[in-house]
Amino acid sequence: MATTPGPVVFVLFGATGDLSKRLVLPAFYTLAIEGLLPEQWVLIGNGRGDVSHEDFRQRVRESLTQFGPAPAKGPWREFASRLRFAGGGFDSDDPGSLLDVIDEARKEFGAEAQMIHYLAIPPVAFPEITRGLGAHGLAEGARVVYEKPFGTSPESFHKLNRLVHRVLGEEQVYRIDHFLGKEATQQLHVTRFANEAFASMWSREHVESVQIDVPETLDVSDRAVFYDATGAILDMVVTHLFQVAAEVAMEPPESFDPNALQAARQKVIRAFRPIDPAEVVLGQYAGYKQLKGVRRGSVTDTFVAAKVWIDNPRWRGVPFLLRTGKMLAESAQRVSIVLKKPQSPWPDLPPQSNVLSFSLAGNGQIELSFLAKKPGVTADVEPASVVLPLDRLPDADPLPAYSRLIHDVLIGNRALFTRPDGLAATWRTIEPLLDNRPKPHTYKPGSWGPAAARQLAAPHRWLLGQ
Repeated sequence: MATTPGPVVFVLFGATGDLSKRLVLPAFYTLAIEGLLPEQWVLIGNGRGDVSHEDFRQRVRESLTQFGPAPAKGPWREFASRLRFAGGGFDSDDPGSLLDVIDEARKEFGAEAQMIHYLAIPPVAFPEITRGLGAHGLAEGARVVYEKPFGTSPESFHKLNRLVHRVLGEEQVYRIDHFLGKEATQQLHVTRFANEAFASMWSREHVESVQIDVPETLDVSDRAVFYDATGAILDMVVTHLFQVAAEVAMEPPESFDPNALQAARQKVIRAFRPIDPAEVVLGQYAGYKQLKGVRRGSVTDTFVAAKVWIDNPRWRGVPFLLRTGKMLAESAQRVSIVLKKPQSPWPDLPPQSNVLSFSLAGNGQIELSFLAKKPGVTADVEPASVVLPLDRLPDADPLPAYSRLIHDVLIGNRALFTRPDGLAATWRTIEPLLDNRPKPHTYKPGSWGPAAARQLAAPHRWLLGQ
């Protein structure tokens, strides 16, 4: 695995779509201004429209102006000079103009330039683009990044996985889940495995529950067609929240070698118990059905809260409480390790007072909540906390999650990408819920979702908002 990438031809399918504009292109520009791209590279946008190179550059500039980093004069001029566009679409029968534009780049960089294909497109388009890569000789030696969800059901996952492996070797496949690229997610490993104070408490003997809570204030109006075919379960739970749960629950890997880290993550996912639909609350915010692009009478979930169990010696009996939803009271991305009440001479210590939390939002932070003696002549205790913003560590230079993961693709590091055996296990875990979905409760925008979700955390409570 190289640490400095050589010449790269980066093909971005869906280059004019929402995902590319909001996340992929800003991440790529961030790598450029941080000096983390190779000396020789070109980014080729692909789409159905007939867009000139210059028009594409202007669209990229508008995306960066809106979503950041803002295009500074000097860096932007250099960055823009590497942007190309190949119109006419792309499928197994017709490559449009993509082959011609790639050939031009190869003449400049040499035939050995690393090809990277990034599929920032709806999952329904994955199979045809994959077949096209094979049909037009673009698969050999290439790295291919697939956005989530990788499949929309157990059946579609297995069908897609078989197709991908007919065209690509597994070592070429990068199934991206940007929650794994977040600084605070990676800090889970360091906090636990490098510090005995935390490693010794990381089990059912000391942990009461784990809460993984990702509420959002955003609605889905700008992506209603995609969202109505997906919902919160597929958009968030079977992807991000399960992967984060595996990061929390994994056994210590043999090393931080990519294969060892992936193996540890996938092993614990296989221990996830199939979800009981009776331990799930679904919701849909009032007004959702009136959005343009939402099917009439839609029962798509915009909120999900679930209780997940892990059947292994370390975690048996510890509930993992997962919650996410749109149009909620606040936005957060938080993992909380909630410790049990200690044996104590204080008879009435409040529950959930000892919590180790990781905020995954932004550059991330770690927070430890505990009870401390109230200064004075009494022995009274009261809540206290210590907060460590990760970007305040000496010489901290955090990268946004997408930038980190795209850089990992550039250097060939697959440690933070998902494997098919782990994804197969997540689909087995979620399958009972997909087969027997509870009816979604209607909830008020700006609330914390359906009241029924509170019962999942009983006898205690969700740490956020309740």
